[in-house]
Amino acid sequence: MKKRLFFQCTYDGTNYSGWQKQPEVRTIQGVIEEKLSMLFGHQIVDIVGCGRTDAGVHAKEAYFHVDLAPSFSNDQLLYKLNNMLPLDIAINEIIDVGPEAHARFDATKRTYHYFIHQKKLPFHQNDSWFFPRALSIEKMNEAAKYLLGRQDFTSFSKLHTDVNNNFCEVYHAEWKEVGDQLRFEISANRFLRNMVRAVVGTLLEVGKGNVSPEGVKDIIAAEDRGEAGCSVPAKGLFLQSIEYPYI
Repeated sequence: MKKRLFFQCTYDGTNYSGWQKQPEVRTIQGVIEEKLSMLFGHQIVDIVGCGRTDAGVHAKEAYFHVDLAPSFSNDQLLYKLNNMLPLDIAINEIIDVGPEAHARFDATKRTYHYFIHQKKLPFHQNDSWFFPRALSIEKMNEAAKYLLGRQDFTSFSKLHTDVNNNFCEVYHAEWKEVGDQLRFEISANRFLRNMVRAVVGTLLEVGKGNVSPEGVKDIIAAEDRGEAGCSVPAKGLFLQSIEYPYI
């Protein structure tokens, strides 16, 4: 008899075309399903992820669920699957959940981090964006306050996406200096396609002095992607954590 399992995973997205399975390209979902299928006698195994990350985006903590009838314990499954997966994907934990639990729809809070560095850091070329421009962190944080609350974030969304609405509730948005890097932290109940990268690009325009902090409020109100800043490179973006009511 099958049971529903939640898998907590971590991955470096550098060498993948994002999370979602696609024909003829290497994706995180595709690789995990391939290894699970081999482990369970080459039966078709479909997993449901907590969301989609784009090509090059990383995850410190992501989840997916799958219905399986394993003939071994969760610890054994964890060990076997990790031995089969490539080194840039790791399963950290396997959790028994109820049959109605859903990795995508049950998430109550998602947090992303974006990293930039302003001097050359050779060991961060795949997980941080080199941006050697003078920035006002104070102004960027002033602008970030206008992101808080429940608002329509159309101005920061990729066009023509298959969602019912563009409303998100942002709980936290802040820039911090962390060692030799700057880290942007943002938490919300949901995110639109490309939203974090567009938000970061816009806040960097504030930091450079091209947009006033108050201007972010006008960009949001415009509900027009053309009003916001450019989308920053994927490699600096991490899905940092996800919260569920039962985990």
